[in-house]
Amino acid sequence: MKYASIKKTDVANGPGIRVSLFVSGCTHKCKGCFNSEAWDFNYGRDYSRETEAEILQALAPDYIRGLSILGGEPMEPENRETVLALLKAVRKQYPGKDIWCYTGYDYEKDLLVWAGGGSWGGTESAEDGTVRELLDCIDVLVDGEFVEERKNLRLAFRGSDNQRLIAVGESLRQGRVVCLPDKSF
Repeated sequence: MKYASIKKTDVANGPGIRVSLFVSGCTHKCKGCFNSEAWDFNYGRDYSRETEAEILQALAPDYIRGLSILGGEPMEPENRETVLALLKAVRKQYPGKDIWCYTGYDYEKDLLVWAGGGSWGGTESAEDGTVRELLDCIDVLVDGEFVEERKNLRLAFRGSDNQRLIAVGESLRQGRVVCLPDKSF
């Protein structure tokens, strides 16, 4: 996997001060995307063990609230294994920090189906069981493609009003989408 950039003190992609990793590669190619250079899977630098160590070190200060993974597209099949390894390392080393993930894929129509057994989970014999493991590591998922015609600058932590802030753990427990209210930050 390649990555476009790492921001070590990001305040735009989730609450508080965060570390953000922008992965490379995206097949959505949303009109008006703020990071279109990262659509190319070969853009940027090679992700390595040293990159992971750099991110883990950047997460160490108490004032860092968590990690945000953006793109490009973290949920592209080419990126999933590497992103999952990072999220597992963050969970192990920093269990109190939250993890946000931005994806152009739809939670119910895409990610849950890939996680196994259609909507709301099921067997692990899905197209890619890695997706369920990813969902288990993510606290908040911002889902849906950016739609330029629905752009709304007043929204918290997302660009267009079709995108949702999904509390992943609670959604999986309840078997329905649970969104965070904008006023919760």
